[in-house]
Amino acid sequence: MKKYLIRSVHKILQFVPKPLKDQLKKSEQLTSLYIKSVRKAGLFYDAPTAEKNQELYEQWLHFRETKSSPEEDNAQRWQAIIFGSEGITETINSVQSQGVEAFFCVAQESSSPENAPLSANCFRSITKQLDKEIPTLLLNSRDTLAHNAIAWFFDSLSHSNIAYCDTDELSENGVRRNPRFFPDWNPELHFSTAYVQTGVMLNTSLLSNLDFLEVSTVAELVSELIFSRKQTNINHIALPLIHTQVTKSQVTNELLSVKRSLERHKSVNVLHDEAKGVNSVMWKSAEPLVSLIIPTKNGKALVKACIESIIEKTTYSNYEILLIDNESDDLDSLKYFDYLNSLPKVRVLKYSAPFNYSAINNFGVKHANGSVIGLINNDVEVITPQWLTYMVGHAQRSEVGCVGAKLLYSDTRIQHAGVVLGYGGGAGHAHKNFPRNHSGYLDRIKATNNYSAVTAACLLVKRGHFEQVGGLNEEQLAVAFNDVDLCLKVREFGVNNVYCAEAELFHHESVSRGLDISPEKAARFNRELEFLKSTWPHLIKDDPAYSPNLTLKRENFSIKTKDELLSGKV
Repeated sequence: MKKYLIRSVHKILQFVPKPLKDQLKKSEQLTSLYIKSVRKAGLFYDAPTAEKNQELYEQWLHFRETKSSPEEDNAQRWQAIIFGSEGITETINSVQSQGVEAFFCVAQESSSPENAPLSANCFRSITKQLDKEIPTLLLNSRDTLAHNAIAWFFDSLSHSNIAYCDTDELSENGVRRNPRFFPDWNPELHFSTAYVQTGVMLNTSLLSNLDFLEVSTVAELVSELIFSRKQTNINHIALPLIHTQVTKSQVTNELLSVKRSLERHKSVNVLHDEAKGVNSVMWKSAEPLVSLIIPTKNGKALVKACIESIIEKTTYSNYEILLIDNESDDLDSLKYFDYLNSLPKVRVLKYSAPFNYSAINNFGVKHANGSVIGLINNDVEVITPQWLTYMVGHAQRSEVGCVGAKLLYSDTRIQHAGVVLGYGGGAGHAHKNFPRNHSGYLDRIKATNNYSAVTAACLLVKRGHFEQVGGLNEEQLAVAFNDVDLCLKVREFGVNNVYCAEAELFHHESVSRGLDISPEKAARFNRELEFLKSTWPHLIKDDPAYSPNLTLKRENFSIKTKDELLSGKV
């Protein structure tokens, strides 16, 4: 009964005028009670139903029909390679309807294992027949083209060497459904889920002289292009231009083919997790010294759970812990900190100045010995023993900047699984409050993938990157958004930030304390939000790790509503 009451209150509040709502928020006691009640009722987990998604998608399609698109050019010449044999007639008819000049069908012998790669000689014979002067479209059998798809591909390919698009499905009566709105090129998501597996157009010259040509899927060929040609000029068309009919066995084949490609080119251990349906990639490293910096003021119980979980559960051994004591005055805490200071892997440092999260961590880095810096909140607790092994493996890669973890509230709901820019006008946590074992949109909870930023509650970064950007911003971002700003500054080196799904930890943040919205702190938060918005407006407007077709009003990856579309925020 209480659950339904809270649901009713939640709905009623949506119609309360903003001035009144703002006045109600000034009551810390009322706000805290509301937050706790909503959490207990499960209302923060608001992934849309299939019916709601279909309604939103139909509105989105209607909206897109009113928008301009590239003009079709009868002189455009292109060719296609079609992977697979089932339903191939439908695919052939579709490419012919949009003026394909030539197409080539890639299929296994009937006696071959379903996921076996084609021989290098077989694929090379196909590439020799391709016209190097015109682009090639890669498709799976059973796929068909949306109206004007080729015009969109040609428009996108004028700015890049490779272009891929979003996809959807067609029902038996021809209704478009189940769109997959992808981010811009996201290498970790591809390694984990093989998400680019059809609808790829490329300059055909890229297929010449590849180092390795044993491929069985589009996803594997994309991986080979990335590794063999160091190809990063990849454009994403945020429109579903391909209608797919994906089977479970096909998804497995795509994942296994990307696993093969990774293992050919990189020093990695790849586990194909059949239960989760993703690839889990552990990048091998030289096991550098990692300096874990943990700020605290008092908080004995939190610090004890945090540090003891690190020492007792972490399998990675080459680390040091720097506990930064920010003017603690609790005798039990101080006594415990003296004990910690006697441990071989722990140092306790005194920071005697008013609380400034950025300044405290910068102070810690100056006293650290490691080549990899770990920023850790004192209310974090280790769950998975290999958390640091996975994270260090990513942090050591030359193409990676900041690495974040999968963080759970005490009740096991998602607290952090990557940061999306634009939520709330600034930034917010992807899939916040979803259940721990939920897949997430495009499997982005359970799969390691790239985000523009991650939270510093548990963040690893090369010391060189941290120092090159001047560390955390002590002046303008003393408390909020300093981690987002750090990630975006590091990202400007041309590297990717990573959410590491294999690194699971508890983050006991705010489940019990609710929101702190005193007038002074609210004013400070608003100043820091404005700094973030004025410093990174282009990324907040269009986060490349998200999709312009998805909402910024909530953290559940639902399709934009009609009102959002009409407002022009697309």
